[in-house]
Amino acid sequence: MVGEKKYITAEELKKHNMPGDLWISIQGKVYDVSDWAKDHPGGDIPLLNLAGQDVTDAFIAYHPGTAWQYLSKFSTGFYLKDFQVSDVSKDYRRLASEFSKLGLFDKKGHGVMYSLISVAIMLSLVFYGVLKSESVLVHMGCAVLLGLLWMQSAYVGHDSGHYQIMPTRGITKFTQLIAGNCLTGISIAWWKWTHNAHHISCNSLDYDPDLQHIPVFAVSSRFFTSLTSCFYGRKLTFDRLARFFVSYQHVTFYPIMIVARINLYVQTFLLLFSKRPIPDRALNIVGIFVFWAWFPLLVSYLPTWNERVLFVLVSFTVTSLQHIQFCLNHFSADVYVGPPSGNDWFEKQTGGTLDISCSTWMDWFFGGLQFQLEHHLFPRLPRCQLRKISPVVQDLCKKHNLPYRSLTFWEANLSTLRTLRTAALQARDAVDPMSKNLLWEAVNTHG
Repeated sequence: MVGEKKYITAEELKKHNMPGDLWISIQGKVYDVSDWAKDHPGGDIPLLNLAGQDVTDAFIAYHPGTAWQYLSKFSTGFYLKDFQVSDVSKDYRRLASEFSKLGLFDKKGHGVMYSLISVAIMLSLVFYGVLKSESVLVHMGCAVLLGLLWMQSAYVGHDSGHYQIMPTRGITKFTQLIAGNCLTGISIAWWKWTHNAHHISCNSLDYDPDLQHIPVFAVSSRFFTSLTSCFYGRKLTFDRLARFFVSYQHVTFYPIMIVARINLYVQTFLLLFSKRPIPDRALNIVGIFVFWAWFPLLVSYLPTWNERVLFVLVSFTVTSLQHIQFCLNHFSADVYVGPPSGNDWFEKQTGGTLDISCSTWMDWFFGGLQFQLEHHLFPRLPRCQLRKISPVVQDLCKKHNLPYRSLTFWEANLSTLRTLRTAALQARDAVDPMSKNLLWEAVNTHG
């Protein structure tokens, strides 16, 4: 019969989950995105991770309403025979629709402009203080400002990666490269690559790169079996060196956070000069070279090597607060092994995230990411709207008996340290079951 719908089952859809054969379902209609994967603005990782599933909730979270018009060209003509929508997903989609009708995705406030102005002011003061003053205290104050500048600049880069912060896409991309590559030395291309994977597979030990820090950190004893990273495509070997580092990770956590930026610099170079297809590779490389031109030059104007080293350490220490915050949002939340599932999008986000409660005047410091669950559920929502929707998200979690965890910054630190300490003791017991000496007990007593 002409116009009769063709159906496949969810089990048949699952078979199309490999590179070159990627099918997805959105609202029960099946699409073939095999060839589109390489051109997908969000990269191929989200499509690979969710291939062979219904991805309606993830699609709604990441795409504006205008994206629906482009789906028809990928249609296979098939529909899911056993398509069902959970009560949680129905409520989530209703919320997303209501927020859209209220214009919340378009009302960006002045947060980005304020951030850009503050970054410009801080950068001017840093250069002026280093070049015009001979005071060590002034130089160290400039290092503090530089650390704060990097934090605010990273938030601008983050915002621009999730939604259009400027009048046009071109200006948004330019702002992105300035805020990310040129000012922080961390490639926006690297950030997009890892961050999109993190959002899609939030707190999956083998799919989420933000939890894969072997040999330095392990948030779960499941890493002790040497999991294979599906993101990096390699084995996360838990060898003797990893056991040693992980055994003391609750002690080394903060010192390592101070120098964590070095790893980000290395990861940036490894990606940009790899054989992977990188969007705007040349622009990203130019932006990185801009950073490595002005930053070492600025440090070289300091009078002594002692001051230069101290300047870098102070700026890194201030920025480490941001790296710590990112860890607090996820390290002590629920984890799982395996690929993400499109059928429990809302549940996975609530389980894998932790909010940090703070006063309104501190929103600038956390860049909106203290509302981590709200951001994960609605990543296109401007940061100025996250506090407004928080009560609604809390009510929805309560309605469906799902966790909504919001801790103070201090409580979140304690929760993260407890998680790290638990895994540390498990790692140490596995390699050295002998009785602990007094020094070990003193160092590892939780207070």
